[in-house]
Amino acid sequence: MAYFGAIPILSGMDWVQKPLGSHANPTVDRRQQVSEASCIFDFRQLGAESGAAGQGALQEVWGAVDDVVMGGVSSSGIALAEDSALFAGTVSTANSGGFASVRTRNFDPAIDLSAYSGIQIRVKGDGNRYKFLVRDEAQWDGVAYAHSFDTVADTWVTVDIPFEEMVPVFRARTMDATTYKVNQQQIRAFQFMLSKFEYDGQINPAFEPGQFRLYIESVCGY
Repeated sequence: MAYFGAIPILSGMDWVQKPLGSHANPTVDRRQQVSEASCIFDFRQLGAESGAAGQGALQEVWGAVDDVVMGGVSSSGIALAEDSALFAGTVSTANSGGFASVRTRNFDPAIDLSAYSGIQIRVKGDGNRYKFLVRDEAQWDGVAYAHSFDTVADTWVTVDIPFEEMVPVFRARTMDATTYKVNQQQIRAFQFMLSKFEYDGQINPAFEPGQFRLYIESVCGY
């Protein structure tokens, strides 16, 4: 897991952006303020780079975390495709597994999203239900904040994820939501996941083992 040590997100990586200084105008609907300035990851910009350079830049920040860490056999990866990042692979329930994911290295310094209501993602999936997770701790295996979202096969969708509605989880078990709230001033990592389970042992109703694909165009504050 050495790959997932902290990295400075502004170290020469122009495609990784921070919403700097421009706090939202309270008199304007925040949904109207989403722009390139509020996007942390705009994979369209990265896709404009030459193949090897763009792929190398992507893999400096994002890496796979699959159920092999607990004895499973699922496998996944992330690559540039169609002016987006493609999270794809094969998920298997063999050996008590059942999840695949891609996660960023820890952001150092942390990202301050206190001016925003939540995260907006632009994705094209395959009909599966995925999770998006936010982490506000630097430790590897701490509490995360999750949101499940459905995809429509081969259709681009925009998903708004309010911070206040994210579910605090530790290893897919829910935590006390009155105690655990996203620290929007200290965003440390993002993660996309496909899992057999929702929360507390409940089965993901849309889950199908086998090959999967999720195109990700952007991850923004809104």
